[in-house]
Amino acid sequence: MSSDDLQQLYQQIILEHAKARHGDGLVDAPAGTPSGESHQLNPTCGDEIVLRAVLDGSSVGEVSWQGQGCSISMASASVLTDLAGGRDKGEVKQLVSTFRDLLRSRGTMEPDEEVLGDAAAFAGVSRYPARVKCAMLAWVALDEALEQAGAQSGT
Repeated sequence: MSSDDLQQLYQQIILEHAKARHGDGLVDAPAGTPSGESHQLNPTCGDEIVLRAVLDGSSVGEVSWQGQGCSISMASASVLTDLAGGRDKGEVKQLVSTFRDLLRSRGTMEPDEEVLGDAAAFAGVSRYPARVKCAMLAWVALDEALEQAGAQSGT
């Protein structure tokens, strides 16, 4: 697959997730279940998200969110929802770190699709520093929500 074909595929993934937003719509955590919520705003472009994460033991249970913004920020939240649910909390924290490293690479890092799944589609965003915050918004929110949920559960 050529570089241009790959870029086209990545753009298609982003557009599909921006249209059909997975996890969109905040879901209440079951009573007594550790959960966290984070509100993030990118004042540069107006992207805004509220993300809620529920822990199920040491795993991330449900991730839900509501927000508004550009297709990059909304697609990133959708992809994140698909990747995080059902995984071990430590694994999700590592995933957030890997995604952050990719976006800070300014195009010098090749995405590991085995690790990042559809989030690899955001590799091209790293070449545009103004758009990195758009793609990171939901990931920052998830990181904060997991910290809150962990504090409730003692993990």
